[in-house]
Amino acid sequence: MTAIFDFLTRISPLSDDAQRVLLGMLREESLGKGNYFALAGNVETQYGLLTAGVMRAFYRNADGEEYNKTLFTPVSFVGAYASLVSGQPNQIYLQALTDCTVWTAPYASLTSNYDRFPDLERLARKLAERYYVVKEQRELEIVMLDAGERYQLFQQQFPTLEQLIPQYHIASYLGITPTQLSRIRRSFARND
Repeated sequence: MTAIFDFLTRISPLSDDAQRVLLGMLREESLGKGNYFALAGNVETQYGLLTAGVMRAFYRNADGEEYNKTLFTPVSFVGAYASLVSGQPNQIYLQALTDCTVWTAPYASLTSNYDRFPDLERLARKLAERYYVVKEQRELEIVMLDAGERYQLFQQQFPTLEQLIPQYHIASYLGITPTQLSRIRRSFARND
């Protein structure tokens, strides 16, 4: 729990009362490898804070092909944000790539406390702003960087993930095929 509040207060300070209210909402859940936190087609109501493990957010096209959008490592906010905010069916999947610990809470409980605790609303706004910037940066990386540059950036951002998750998930996150990733890795290994 300490890691959660350290993470949150680095984003925006929370009063002791707001922390107590948030603590009262959160429930620890274990999510086994391969299990889903959110499913496309559902109207999602829970958000979470990932404190252990690795998760991915991905899309699945009509042919069943999957495209990893985001990878989450501790401590991260996880949730189908568009569905939470809009009340519309979710369009992405959130899946555990390893065994995970997620502290969950009903999104409605959080938003219902905004008027009483403006610092909670400020935190939610700053989280949304932070994730918007990350999303925009990720979109620019896909368009502006070549595959090798994206792989190097991945290694900087996620230095331990290559040992934890299958290579095809990394390739999907980078927007390349597993074969292309193997070539890039071999090329980098030769240059070391």
